Parts: sequence; C-alpha cells; structure tokens
Amino acid sequence: MKKSFLVFPIIAALLVGGCSPKTKTPDTSPTKTTSLPKIGVTIYKYDDNFMSFVRNSIQKAAAGKADVLMNDSQNDQAKQNDQVSTMISKGVKSLAINLVDPKAAQGIVDLAKAAKLPIVFFNKEPEAAVLKGYDKTWYVGTISSESGVLQGDMIAKLWKAHPEWDVNKDGTLSYVMIKGEPGHPDAEARTKYSVDTIVKAGIKVNKVVEDTAMWDTAKATDKMDAWISKYGTKIEVVITNNDGMALGAIASLEKAGYTGAKQIPVFGVDAIPDALSLIQSGKMAGTVLNDAVNQGKATLDLALNVANGKAPTEGTAWKLDENKAVRVPYLAITKDNVQVGLDAYK
Repeated sequence: MKKSFLVFPIIAALLVGGCSPKTKTPDTSPTKTTSLPKIGVTIYKYDDNFMSFVRNSIQKAAAGKADVLMNDSQNDQAKQNDQVSTMISKGVKSLAINLVDPKAAQGIVDLAKAAKLPIVFFNKEPEAAVLKGYDKTWYVGTISSESGVLQGDMIAKLWKAHPEWDVNKDGTLSYVMIKGEPGHPDAEARTKYSVDTIVKAGIKVNKVVEDTAMWDTAKATDKMDAWISKYGTKIEVVITNNDGMALGAIASLEKAGYTGAKQIPVFGVDAIPDALSLIQSGKMAGTVLNDAVNQGKATLDLALNVANGKAPTEGTAWKLDENKAVRVPYLAITKDNVQVGLDAYK
C-alpha cells in the first residue's frame, strides 16, 4: 500500500519539473543578424528604356546581399545631388551613381569624399581626371565609340547586302540621324563613329537631317513625323542613338505607311527586348547589344565589395582598366543572331 501512495508525488514532480515538454531550454547559440550593407543608388531617370533594365539587374544582384536605396533622379541634377546627401545621412556604405549630367561628377565626388564613402559611377562616364582625383571612385560602363563603330559596320554590311535599300539608285546612302542628349558622351560618339565607319567601308553618304530626341520614344516619333512630311522618299536609312528612339521612329514610319516593300531600315543601340522582338519580326534592321544585365551586375558587385571594405573587383570576373573602369563589351545584333540578344535577358 505504501508503494501506491508514492506514485502521485512522482507524477506531480514530472508534471511541474524540467522534464515537462512545454518547458523551453534557453537558446545560447549566437544571435543571427539580418542587417545588410546599405548601398545608395541613383538612376538618372526611371522611364529611360535601357536604364530600367540596368536598375532591375542591380536589384536582382543585390537580393540577399545588400539593402539598396534606389532613387529616381527624374533627369534633374539638383535632385540627384539632394538624393546623394540624403543617402549619406541614412548611413549608406557606398554609392552607385548613374549621373544626370556627366559634368556634375565632381560635385558628387565631393559629397562622397567628405563622408569618406566609396562611389561607383555607371553608364554615364565622368571625365578621367574625376575618377583619378579620388582613390575611392570607379566606373562601370562601355567604350562609347565601340557602339558607334559596331552600328556603322552593321549598317554598311547590310546596305551592301540589300541594294533595294538604295531607293533612288544613286549609289549614296541617304540617312536621317536621331541623336540622344546633345553633349552626352554616348550620343556624340555613336553619331560620329557610326557614320565614319560607314564611310570607311567605302559607302557614300548623304545626311538628310540630324536632330535630337533626347533618348525619348515619343519625341522620336514626333521628330520622324515631321521629317517624313518634309523629306518623304529621300530617307533611305534611319540611324538612332538608342532603341527607345528607334521604336519611336518605327511607330511613325508604320503610321505613314512605310511597311512591307516600302519599309525603311531602322537601326538602334541597346538591344532592349522590344527592339529584339521587332528585329525578329523584320520590322527593325538591327541594334547593338548594350549589356544591361552585366552592367547592373558589375555595378552592384563593385559597390558591394567596396561597401564591405574589399578591393572593388575582389572575387569577381570583372577587370579594371587603366582608367579605373570595368568595360562591358557591345555586340552587333541582327536577325541572324537575335537569339544572342534574347539570351542576355535570361
């Protein structure tokens, strides 16, 4: 009988003691941190077709690695300067800046230097002296002249392969040129080197008209509307500094009935998906792949490394040239190799 009375105290002890399944053992393992280095990024304007893909690439590359403070500078340099100051006050560890105006680079550097912050410019290249003037400054982008040379070489080869493009049969390529922002390094280089390369290939050229559409699709449509009305069949080739403006020109040409046998070849730069689709369908003659994905990835890689106190290209495949720049190469894209352009976005 005594044994049976002992059962209840033992059960009670088990229920209130350390063996209870409801009791949690204190966690003495190290506390895990979810804080990521803050990187301040500005895009000169979000509604630029090409830069939207660079922006997406930066954000994708940053996933799980960095806390990106992304800003739309709305093509306003004063706004961008304010954004940089605000990001510095929020404690960013590095800056990645797509300049509104390349001539304003020194002002951005002065802000970063005062805060002892590293800065990676991308897509719009500052002057070499600006990059060399601060040891924590680098650039990610392209060689502007290369896109013009590739575009011109592509136009020259296709012009020779398509004698029907010479509408008036005078042996001269009569073109209109839709430029990007006047004074912008890419706009000036693409305009000059595309035509120089065509001439170097032994083709006579006639510039019907040239003007800016500021990288903008709608402005290019308006510009092309006016030129079609004024010059009509004198236009044999349309050369544009970027695909956004090429899309605008094609919209204008189609509206005016320049389709099928009357279609005028249009060339751009960037190889954005909309342009690649038009090349596939035969509505656009060609473009030059400006690798948005790798520009974005390289920008994030460098900005993250320097934010963490590492060398800018440490642990990456990127290489810096003598001007402290990572150069992402261009590639000419026509219907024959359009899949290469499409693959760049996978």
